[in-house]
Amino acid sequence: MADTPWLVVGLGNPGPKYAGNRHNVGQMVLDLLAARAGATFARHARAQAVVAEVRLGVLPGGAPGPRVVLAKPTTYMNTSGGPTSALAQYYSIDPERVVAVHDEVDIPFDSIKLKAGGGEGGHNGLRDISKALGTRDYTRVRVGVGRPPGRMDTADYVLKDFSGAERKELPMLVDDAADAVEMVVTEGLLAAQGKYHQRG
Repeated sequence: MADTPWLVVGLGNPGPKYAGNRHNVGQMVLDLLAARAGATFARHARAQAVVAEVRLGVLPGGAPGPRVVLAKPTTYMNTSGGPTSALAQYYSIDPERVVAVHDEVDIPFDSIKLKAGGGEGGHNGLRDISKALGTRDYTRVRVGVGRPPGRMDTADYVLKDFSGAERKELPMLVDDAADAVEMVVTEGLLAAQGKYHQRG
C-alpha cells in the first residue's frame, strides 16, 4: 500500500476548440504538473484518457514524492466518470486517493478551494465521476473561475475562453492549483486546505 499511486484527473473537453475554455482549467493544471515532472501524456490502453506517470513533489525529509498517475479524459466533460473509474481499477487506486481538478463557478476567479466528498454543485463532470466510482469520497481541487456576468447562462460562460484580463493572471492561478495538488499528495488535504483557504 505504501507505494500505491494517486490518480489526479484534470477535467475538461477534448480538442483545440475547448483548450482555452474556463471549463478546461483542470486540464491546464495537469499540463503544468506533467511539464514540471518532465513527462508527456500518452494514450492509455484500457481507458479513454491520456496519462503520464510521475512522482510529484518532495516528501517531508527530502524523499521523492509519491507516484501519481496524471490523467486527462479524452471523453467530454459530462462523461468523465468512465475513464476515471477505469484508471482507478487498472491501477488499484481507492477513491480516497483520487483527486479531481476542475473549474468552479462558486469560487471567485484566482481562488482555490479543496474538499473531500460532499455534493457536486451542479458540476456534471463531478456528478459523472461520483456515479462511476460509486462514492463522492474523493478529493476535489476546485479552481475558481467566478460567476457569469449579468444573465449569461453558466453553461455558456464556462465554455468561453478566459477574458484578456483573466489571462494575465491565469498562469499564477494554474501554478497555485498545481502546487495545491502536490501538497495534497505529499502533505495531505488538511495541510493544503490550511494554506489555500486562508487566502480568502
